[in-house]
Amino acid sequence: MAIDRDMMTDESIAVRRPRRWDEPMDPHMTDADVGWLREQSPFSNLDPAAFPKSIPLDGILRNDCRLHRFAHGEVIAREGDYANSAFLLVDGHAELLTRELPPELLGRRETEKVSWPKAVWQLLRPSGVREARRPEEVVPNVDLHASTHHADDRPPVLQLQDFDGLVRAGQSIRLSPGELFGEVAAMYRSPRSATVVSQGDSTLLEIRLQGLKMLRRDPAFSQRMDDHYRENWLPLHLREIPLLRFLPEQNLQRVVAATVQRSFGRLEWNADYKKTRKLSPAEQIESEPVVATEGHQVTDLIIVRSGFGRVCQSYGVAQRTTAYLGKGHLFGLEEIALGVTNEDGPINLPLQHSLRAVGFLDTLHIPVECFATDILPHVRRSELPASAAKALLRMPAPEEARERRSEKRPKVDLPIVSTAMNHTSEETWQDLPSPTGTSFEPTGLLEFIVQNRFNNGREAMIIDLHRCTRCDDCVKACASVHDGNPKFARVGVNHDRLQFVQACMHCTDPVCMIGCPTGALHREESTGHVRVSESICIGCGTCAKGCPYGNIEMAAVNDPKGRPYTDEASNRPITKATKCDMCSGLPSGPACAAACPHDAIVRIDLSESPPLEDWLRRRT
Repeated sequence: MAIDRDMMTDESIAVRRPRRWDEPMDPHMTDADVGWLREQSPFSNLDPAAFPKSIPLDGILRNDCRLHRFAHGEVIAREGDYANSAFLLVDGHAELLTRELPPELLGRRETEKVSWPKAVWQLLRPSGVREARRPEEVVPNVDLHASTHHADDRPPVLQLQDFDGLVRAGQSIRLSPGELFGEVAAMYRSPRSATVVSQGDSTLLEIRLQGLKMLRRDPAFSQRMDDHYRENWLPLHLREIPLLRFLPEQNLQRVVAATVQRSFGRLEWNADYKKTRKLSPAEQIESEPVVATEGHQVTDLIIVRSGFGRVCQSYGVAQRTTAYLGKGHLFGLEEIALGVTNEDGPINLPLQHSLRAVGFLDTLHIPVECFATDILPHVRRSELPASAAKALLRMPAPEEARERRSEKRPKVDLPIVSTAMNHTSEETWQDLPSPTGTSFEPTGLLEFIVQNRFNNGREAMIIDLHRCTRCDDCVKACASVHDGNPKFARVGVNHDRLQFVQACMHCTDPVCMIGCPTGALHREESTGHVRVSESICIGCGTCAKGCPYGNIEMAAVNDPKGRPYTDEASNRPITKATKCDMCSGLPSGPACAAACPHDAIVRIDLSESPPLEDWLRRRT
């Protein structure tokens, strides 16, 4: 039965508004623990004066860190989990596994769904209260002052079977006290790249993203992180590139030494996006930082480590987008490969395209000379553009390289490099002539997607307007599973028959997470969906302001009886961040798509072109 809304405003519930450190990452952290950490490296070398008085070093250690103790063989971090924190090995040892493990061995399982009867019951018996929250969802539900630490308090951990066998087989790297890992995944809001397991008993300090960013204010700590990445993680990240996966170790070390890390644009690119998206495509391209320029001599093979890049080419007096690059994509490969495999000797082939940073772009640069001497002799022809692969046949190769190229290797899904330079003007779904990257026809759609940064979306909501009858069943379905309050409106920008709806896209680069002071906005480990931990959401609105697409709202919350929560100090309403949660837990998946009677809605990954192409092909 619906609640009489006339009675909802007669009374309110006064509560204290949550603050940044109301819920420490480890409520059991004591003064003695903080003092002990201050004596350990690297904290013993940090300058407390480098931190603001409002966020002192001791406060970061107490509130943004958690102490963990692991037994032998217990998993500390799993490959593929989306990271919100880094780990510092304080005592003992750990092993970083270099072998990819089967999902079942790492305890992967699908998100638990509610049963169909329960889902139907919730649909038929809605609460009648919008944005209803239980008390424990409004304020932290732990005792912050009277807690004592017990061994049984720690969350369950995964025990890896046959861990010792992996170590004996040489499929791991030993980590020692003082080692930091997971910082790259945390800083760039990306999945963890390796599994780490405790070797014997170990003690680790987990540092959430907000604290990690504050610790980087100390120059020595920041430099330590950069040096640690080059020494320990850069070789692994280079190995992930199919082109470099089978380099001999000595060659890889020379490549690591020669590689230069560079960044373009701003990590907080959302600050500029709302201005630049109003520009014309030509003006927007001109406003983007230049990484490499068409017509210039190629000097480096560029590898995208994080962010997005726009590949464009001169088209009359303007520039035309031909592809966009994401993590792991390469730029300049075709020009370099053709230059060094020329039968008359190396030539300087100018770049055929320009590369610009779309918001933020983090790159690795390998000099041409290093590519020619250390990489090319060990690359299979199938990993090169067709013209360069043909030229490679005429080049003499060292015996070792010939043996390596003849080895049977695991199948790797490689981006397709197209060298065809002719295409029809008809709007067909064909790859454009472009360097390695994501590209598709029609070109107008490609420009539109990059212009609006929709290539950032992993779960974008798209409506086929040729099928949509404007019945709004999608909105009604969303409202029915969210207490009468839909998490999106059927509005958005259009391109031809497609409408890109304003709903959380659970982005590849979720910049909404950047400014969250408590870590309430985070990645769900199993799915990568961006979720809100409401009990520690302080209602500051930073995420709503930071979302480039306007897909997060701040909503005043009520108790299940309809009484509004208010701040006991100011008597102002308590607000929480609210957005699309992909109907997590429902057996049907997103209710919007499941309820559409005309199959007009899809939730789709726009970071790659095939999902959208395939969906559109099926309805033409």
